[in-house]
Order: sequence, then structure tokens, then C-alpha cells
Amino acid sequence: MVTLSITLSSINGDIPLINGSAVCTKAGKAIVSRQFVEMTRTRVEGLLAAFPKLMGLGKQHTFVETESVRYVYQPLDKLYMVLVTTKNSNILEDLETLRLFSRVIPEYCRVLEEGEISDHCFDLIFAFDEIVALGYRENVNLAQIRTFTEMDSHEEKVFRAVRETQEREAKAEMRRKAKELQQIRRDAERSGKKVPGFGGFGSAGMSSMSSGSIITDTIIEPEKPKMATVPVRPTGSSKALKLGARGKEVDNFVDKLRGEGETITSNTGKRPSLASNVLPPPVNVESVHMRVEEKISLTCGRDGGLQNMELLGMITLRVTDDKVSRIRLMVNNYDKKGVQLQTHPNVDKKLFTSDSVIGLKNPEKSFPLDNDVGVLKWRLQSTDDALIPLTINCWPSESATGCDVNIEYELQEESLELNDVVIAIPIPSGVGAPVVGDVDGEYKHDSRRNVLEWSLPVIDAKNKSGSLEFSVAGQPSDFFPVNVSFVSKRNYCDIQVAKVTHVEGDAPVKFSLETSFLVDKYEIL
Repeated sequence: MVTLSITLSSINGDIPLINGSAVCTKAGKAIVSRQFVEMTRTRVEGLLAAFPKLMGLGKQHTFVETESVRYVYQPLDKLYMVLVTTKNSNILEDLETLRLFSRVIPEYCRVLEEGEISDHCFDLIFAFDEIVALGYRENVNLAQIRTFTEMDSHEEKVFRAVRETQEREAKAEMRRKAKELQQIRRDAERSGKKVPGFGGFGSAGMSSMSSGSIITDTIIEPEKPKMATVPVRPTGSSKALKLGARGKEVDNFVDKLRGEGETITSNTGKRPSLASNVLPPPVNVESVHMRVEEKISLTCGRDGGLQNMELLGMITLRVTDDKVSRIRLMVNNYDKKGVQLQTHPNVDKKLFTSDSVIGLKNPEKSFPLDNDVGVLKWRLQSTDDALIPLTINCWPSESATGCDVNIEYELQEESLELNDVVIAIPIPSGVGAPVVGDVDGEYKHDSRRNVLEWSLPVIDAKNKSGSLEFSVAGQPSDFFPVNVSFVSKRNYCDIQVAKVTHVEGDAPVKFSLETSFLVDKYEIL
């Protein structure tokens, strides 16, 4: 049996209402027990051993009482979830707390058996501590408990990202050096010269080609597709590194760091834009190619009201022909939402302010070739509800069998066309699939992630609103936060490149343009 207790710190003389919680067998044997007041193990075992005997009286079906304590319980197949409370506690609140305890257990245990409970005892204890503190119920729901117990650490992610990119860089450098040494040996063989030694361990070097070949073959491995790496300052020896194969997760995290303004550059080439992962690339790419990208981060309250919206946009220029490297961009800015514009330091700011033209401060210089250069960026931050591009209203209402949930969307920015829209609604675990009634579009229940995904291929002015109705066991707070994702080939702020001309003579230059509007975060809390 795992038993942990916590000492009560008296505050204003209050007496705690919940003394302890336990998962026990029908014979009263404790499997996991968590006390919220100071209590000896003998006392705990005595209380739980007396519980089945009181059950035999058959006076109550949800709780039984003694002279000093009250047992509030719920059957879990062959086990019981038991709360030991004081007699002056509110029985209705205790039953609500007991229900939350019972719903936490299937989150960590696949089957409700004694062995499974014992294997995940500490996970359950940590979850129990989030529900009750110092004998009093905390105002939390199941989704918040899951978040708190995951203990996701930003610092740990940074540490892993730095160390793993360090390791990848070291391996890439090792392969490059090995190839150089092998090429030098081959050149020496062809010219008939003595093979140079590359030793350094107290000898003049490697005397035989056979030994060199063996070492080279050991070092050189087939080239694998390289991920974007991050140069960092070495923090110590890399001999003790033991890292898992988490390259994809690390690269995603590094991308988030870039989005937060971190100056992270790549040694192996530019990372492709996020738009290239979700939108098809343009068919005809000219020597002058531009990307107009926008990313939105939005948070709304479940009762309505925009808590925060931030939109970041950028025009990125790529020139692949030296003949068209000395150019200027004519920008049309029809935005009326109040965006803040900022040009690249090498761009003539006065020219842009007066004529909306992007050109270099020194007209004799050229834009760099085969490089993505951000020439103009903008930012929009607001709490005005009228600026929400797509509103989501989620209305859960309690019923006799659980909750009836009605969720609807409405496109407020009718100039947009949103593609591949997915609205993800969390579903309580262990309650089965929801019963879906009316639905516009398609839906899918992901039982592993406990999410109902509502998918709509297109939302535009002709299909600006829709709704989904379903029923499932749970409480209204279980269906938040709602997350939304989409992509669009039209940008939110009406800023576009209208024309490209040569610096000398103002002759027009043929160019290609790629526009994307993406979601960084879009949630209803």
C-alpha cells in the first residue's frame, strides 16, 4: 500500500473538511491512500478496515457515517473510491468531489484492477493533490488536472533543443572531416606521394592505408536528410550525451523560438516556411519571388469576448537572377485595422513612407541572391471583438444523461476564404464516443486523444456559418478549451505587392507571389 500524508497548516483556525482519500478493495485493503491532514498509517488502515463492515448495514448507498467521520464512496468494478470527511462537511460538495476523483483514475489506469492501480499509484497521488489541498476542494476540472500533472517545462525543452542540435552538428562536422581526409589520401595515392599521417596520439600518424581505410569506413555513414540545425556555444564535453530520437519535436520547438523573436540561424540551409507544409507551392516561380505570410494567435473566453489577438505578417523576397537584383517593390496598403509597419534596416524608410515603395537605401546595391530576405513586416494586436476573423460559440448544457453541446461558427471577415478548417473539442475520457446529431461538414472522434474533430473543407462568404450538435456524459467545463486551425491563400490585412520595377529606368520586372494566412494559436478557453 502506498500512503502519503500532508501536515495541515492552520489558517484562522479552520478545520479541514476532507481528511483523506483512498482506492481500496471490497475487503477494506488500501491500494493507494492520500491523507490531507496529519494521520498515522495505523489510523488510516483502521478507518479503511472498518469501512466494509459499515457497508454491510445497508443504510446508505453513497455514504456511511460513524461517530467521528463520514465515508463517501463510489464503486469501481471490484474496488471502491473512498473519501473520508468530517461530519460537518457539505455532502453535495463531497459527492461532486468524489465524482472528480473517480474520473481521474481512468486517465492513468487502463483497467480498474489492483495491479494497474499500484503501478500508477504516484500518478494518482499527484492528481489527487491537485483536487484537494489542505483538506479543501480546489476549483479545478479534469482538463486542468491533466495540464498541471504533465509538468511541461520550457527550460527542459530549451536544454534538449540545444543539446540535440549540438549533437547533430558534431556528427555532420565529423562526416565532413572524414570525407576531407579520405579525399586527401586518394589524391596522394594518385600522385604517388607519401600518404600524410593524421595521427596525434604520440605517433607520427597512421602508417598503413589499411588502418586508415578501416577508420574511415567506421566514421563515414550514408548521408541522411539533414534537418535545420541551430548553432550554439558549446557548454561542455559531448561524450556523455545520450539523447533520444526526437529530432522532429526539437525542430518544431526551435520553430516556435524563432516565432518568439529568438535569433536562431541555420548552418545547413534555410528552413522552409510553415506555409510550404500546409499549402501547395506555386507552379511558376519567377526569378523574383515573394511570399506574403501572416500568422494569427488568438484567445477568446467561453462566455464571449476577445482576450487577446496578435497577428504577425511579413513580405519575404527571393531573387535568383543577378540581372533583376536591383529592383524596387510597389506595395498597396489598403488595411484599415490599424497595423504597425516596419521595414528592414537596409530599406529606404523615407521612400516607403512617402510612396509605399520598398527599395534599398543605396540604389547601387543589389538584393542578395538565393536568399530569403524579409523586407517588410507588420503587427496587429487588439481586443476588439469586431476583428475576430472566425467566431466560435460553444454552448454545453447539462441534461439527465450528461451534456448536450451545441457549437457554431461564423465568418466575420467575409473577404477571407479559410481552407481545411478543423475545430477540436475535448471529450471526457472513459465516457465513450459522443452521439452526434446535426452537423455541417464532417466529424471524427479521436478516442486516443479524447477529442472530437469537426472538419470543414471551406469557410467563405457563401458558407459563413454552421453548427454541430452532440451529446455525451460530462460537465460543461470538460469541453474547453476549443482549438481551431485553418489555412488561407488570402491574407487578413490587405497588404500586397502590386508591382516590381528596375531601379534604373523603372522598367517592370516579372515576379511571382505566394500568399498565406496561418494559425499559430486559436483557442476558446
